[in-house]
Amino acid sequence: MIAVRDRRDRNAFAALFDHFAPRLKGFVMRSGASDHQAEEIVQDVMLAVWRKAASFDPHRAQVSAWIYQIARNRHIDIVRKENRPMPEELREDPGTEADASQIMGLEQETRHLKSALDKLRPEQREIIEKAYLGELTHQEISTQTGLPLGTIKSRIRLGLERLRHELKDLKS
Repeated sequence: MIAVRDRRDRNAFAALFDHFAPRLKGFVMRSGASDHQAEEIVQDVMLAVWRKAASFDPHRAQVSAWIYQIARNRHIDIVRKENRPMPEELREDPGTEADASQIMGLEQETRHLKSALDKLRPEQREIIEKAYLGELTHQEISTQTGLPLGTIKSRIRLGLERLRHELKDLKS
């Protein structure tokens, strides 16, 4: 890992990949991922290892602990993304057409949501839009913005609390 971190050594990375890829796949599959999902996660994790090699600190963690933590976080991000709730209107059969009242109701809800989003602090709104409209994982947002993962999670949590408050009358 040190050779990858310090010299961007491709041979050292290939050795890391050969060693960790099958172990990571087993680890992720034992956590409930499908074979295909596990393959994707392993690819993402090893790409992250290459990209983030400069941030590896052997005094803070062993290589294996560092890599497995990246894998665990990536798997959690994927599970969260898959378990996001889907609006009722989108769950209906694709062959059925919405009537005018459903369309108007959805448009009204959309206006309320836009209004509630506009009331958020800009940094909260940006992160929520990336997470829910852009469908980015918390880790992807952190990478894209350069903000710590904890900050991303806090902004999402606080922003969603504010949205719940703003939209509470909409449920009635």
